[in-house]
Amino acid sequence: MTSPINELNTLIQSMQPVLNDGCFVYTTVNQDHCLPLTEIIASIREKEGLSLIIRQQTAEKYQLPAQFPCAWITLNVHSDLEAVGLTAAFSRALGNAGISCNVVAGHYHDHIFVPFEKKELAMTTLIALQQGKSS
Repeated sequence: MTSPINELNTLIQSMQPVLNDGCFVYTTVNQDHCLPLTEIIASIREKEGLSLIIRQQTAEKYQLPAQFPCAWITLNVHSDLEAVGLTAAFSRALGNAGISCNVVAGHYHDHIFVPFEKKELAMTTLIALQQGKSS
């Protein structure tokens, strides 16, 4: 495994965004809901319930309410969890392109969820940022 990167310019130049296959959605279930862990992309416990990011097909399969159909982009740089500025840099670039983003920081990588219909523009924007062609 590579060492985590902390320096902002190196992080940006090494982002290597990858578009994951599929359409993903947000949903909330109560704490007692039994959904296999293999079906969950990300989760966070909130006072309203357990918020999940899952595949759209999973929401349909389990008849769960779905919001924000989105694409999942992974930045394949091993970012240090204490690094400063990467999220600000890519969210600013996406915002300048009119793209909202929801970010989940994993232990090794950052994961960006963007409106499904803007996934290609988001990828183009992130690649331009990586190549120093965007701000």
